[in-house]
Amino acid sequence: MATAKSGGAQEPRRILILNTWGFVIAIVSFLFLYVGWWLDERFDTAPTFMLGLLLLGVSLCVWRLYQDALRRRAKRVPTTSLPLSP
Repeated sequence: MATAKSGGAQEPRRILILNTWGFVIAIVSFLFLYVGWWLDERFDTAPTFMLGLLLLGVSLCVWRLYQDALRRRAKRVPTTSLPLSP
């Protein structure tokens, strides 16, 4: 019974973390898109910088999300070795 309560208490925190990552990905995408648009206007290079920086920003955010998920999983799952024979 105690494990169900402790697991349930973590659920709103996990949802909040996922919402935060979604917000971060959206903000970084718009920021990189704007900087790319500004560079394209300045150097007269169609959508080159805009698309390149947008892909870079989204890729960096997804990579950081993946690293964060691996770090949280390593904290949550104990790394004990199981015996090979019964």
